[in-house]
Amino acid sequence: MSPDRSGPSQTFFDLWSRLYDLAPVQRIVYRPVQDAVVKAIGHPDRILDIGCGTGLLTARLALERPGATVVGCDFSFGMLEQAAASRAAPAWWVQGDAMRLPFADSSFGAVACTESFHWYPDQAAALREFFRVLRPGGRLLVALVNPPVDALSRAGELAASIAGQPAVWPSRRRMREMVEEAGFRLEQQRPVRRPPATMLLAAVLTTAVRP
Repeated sequence: MSPDRSGPSQTFFDLWSRLYDLAPVQRIVYRPVQDAVVKAIGHPDRILDIGCGTGLLTARLALERPGATVVGCDFSFGMLEQAAASRAAPAWWVQGDAMRLPFADSSFGAVACTESFHWYPDQAAALREFFRVLRPGGRLLVALVNPPVDALSRAGELAASIAGQPAVWPSRRRMREMVEEAGFRLEQQRPVRRPPATMLLAAVLTTAVRP
């Protein structure tokens, strides 16, 4: 993300980086999604983790896919500083905007984006960038809360706007549409259960392939 747009500020994420690694936050919010991504990502030679935060998933991928080059990319310097200081894994850390990624075309065999896509002020542009940096046959994995109906998506957007941190959680239907509009071939969408999340708060892992 970029600080010159209407999304959340970089300061918000720099502050959130201090809480991000707390065990209850990881166990409830992030770990189930990371487990699903690690299982689904396969064994590509180059992996990009976009919106990597403090690097837990990036580091895990680097350790569990030892033959791969793994890059964590985030918009927040605070997140990346914590990642570089605390992750004992052979990963690279790059500051960048998800809508203007600092990588060459066809650079990666897989792109993962977990629990950050809802913050992007131009989600269609981000998906186009994901498509651009993936090579043909590369796999996209995007995980976030995708409400089952558009009305719930609009309600969440309104609540985030009132709270002062604009965010959009696209419905499952809209997520499928955006992925396909960006040029991907959709593979599947499946819920990722997170205690004590309800059906409405279940994360959804969308997987797709660049033709």
